[in-house]
Amino acid sequence: MRKLIILLAVLSCVSCKKGILDITPLDKVSEDAVWSDENLIRAYEAELYNAIPHGMGVHGMLSKHTDEAVNTVPNGQPPYVFARGTLTPDNVTTINGGNWDNQRLYYWDYGYQYIRKINVFFEQLGTTKVVLADKARLIAEAKFVRAYTYFQLLERFGGVPIVEQTYQLANGAAVKFKRATIDETVAYIDKNLTEALPDLPQKYAAQDANFGRATKDACLALRSRVYLYAASPLYSPTKDNAKWQKAADAAAALLTSGYSLYPDYKAAFNRSSGSTNDELIFAKNFTTANGHQAPMNNLGRRYQAYGGWWASNGPSQNLVDDYDMTNGLQPFTVTGTGTAVAKTVNALSGYNAQKPYLNRDPRFDATVIHDETTFHGDFYEMWVSSDNKTWGFDSYKQSSDNPRCNYILKKFMPEDQPLNWQTTYTQPWPIFRLAEIYLNYAEAKFELGDEATAREYVNKVRARPSVNLPPIPATVTGEALRKRIYNERRIELAFESHRFFDIRRWKIAIDIENRPVYGMDIIKDVTTGVKTYTPIKQIEHVYEDKMNWLPIEANEIRRNPDIAQIGW
Repeated sequence: MRKLIILLAVLSCVSCKKGILDITPLDKVSEDAVWSDENLIRAYEAELYNAIPHGMGVHGMLSKHTDEAVNTVPNGQPPYVFARGTLTPDNVTTINGGNWDNQRLYYWDYGYQYIRKINVFFEQLGTTKVVLADKARLIAEAKFVRAYTYFQLLERFGGVPIVEQTYQLANGAAVKFKRATIDETVAYIDKNLTEALPDLPQKYAAQDANFGRATKDACLALRSRVYLYAASPLYSPTKDNAKWQKAADAAAALLTSGYSLYPDYKAAFNRSSGSTNDELIFAKNFTTANGHQAPMNNLGRRYQAYGGWWASNGPSQNLVDDYDMTNGLQPFTVTGTGTAVAKTVNALSGYNAQKPYLNRDPRFDATVIHDETTFHGDFYEMWVSSDNKTWGFDSYKQSSDNPRCNYILKKFMPEDQPLNWQTTYTQPWPIFRLAEIYLNYAEAKFELGDEATAREYVNKVRARPSVNLPPIPATVTGEALRKRIYNERRIELAFESHRFFDIRRWKIAIDIENRPVYGMDIIKDVTTGVKTYTPIKQIEHVYEDKMNWLPIEANEIRRNPDIAQIGW
């Protein structure tokens, strides 16, 4: 019967005036139809925002490629090559996590696909007869997205080819591209932002359905980040105070724009999209119809979750060690670099190696689930017995979905929703927030020699009500202050995909990335029940200076030799 119905339908179509081979495909929309229909034009423009990465996917966070997390991805799996130093132009595309990777460390192909889509948008909007009342705003939004896309390329590859028109397959092979310089790429990003600014609203409230679209303030925030990078040692090997002044001025433009630090650091990241949060300048919003499952991707076996996919998003001991004590002092003194690095306990700090989680910066407990944490009413136990016969439910011995480092990510994990695969989560991914702008400003002012202002803005971040750490004192100056500024970014922006690029632009990755990455072994004496905490080496990273930039895939270089690799 089913075959008969299909046959009749086909015969019916054949008898129509329009031949069956001429029928417009029903599973796709023709290009002509898009640019002659207002709703389809708007849908096309909205999809351009997918060019902006976020970290809420299965492989979404870049932390596994840094010292923030212990990357236990098995040998031969995609991210393995980066941590072990076997990255090459031939295998660079494998560092992404496949179709589930919303962050895309290797962004080249994806970025240029969206640059082409944006150029198509501009070209077609110039010829369409459809009247759009807000055409200027839509164009401005696309220019912001193009600026952001080029910034993603800039931070990974340095100067990149600027492509402002579309090419067809017929003539594409004859077109060759070459890199713009870093300064030219920065100028092009800024040009797009400058052109976008006049036609965008200042901001949207978090409850506004348009929150997540480009605004004037989002443009200013991107400009702040771009100029900070442009002034940094990797991008500007000879220190240029004019560039640092641009970075300071760009951050200053947002200091009095009506944003404020959210009082509760933990709650700032686990509230659903649409919740009031005056710290967010620009974010990737989600809905229950278009949400994510980040909690199930990052929590451990207790909730039948994955612990970061192969348990590779477990926070590292390296990160844990860098949280201050509540008295404002750092728990360790660090000497040496790379594989020769050594840590000794700062006796003045009050740190107790057998009570390592006591009296730490409150952002630690807001970010990391550790042994004896209570989360969602569950008491976490990461210990293994001294006779190796029993262990806590959250130990790596219990399940390979529990990170071997014995830490689990808490940041972005909701406190007020059930934890299961049936729930769709809507916590937004923060792209720009006020704390970053404060830290951008502090860094730029420090490099300009204004240490008092640098300390002031770092201390504003530390003074958040739920954090309330003592200010960095005026006696901390020079290189010691620079290290405190760097560390404040590490802690405040943990797991927000800043660390990977920060240590490269500062040109300290050769030190940081060659340090072994540690977890924590927790041994419980079977007789006394007393626990012993011992850092345990998990991974030896291998890093060379050439890895400050990502290589471009070898086949791309063969097609366009003028692009040339930087350092590879």
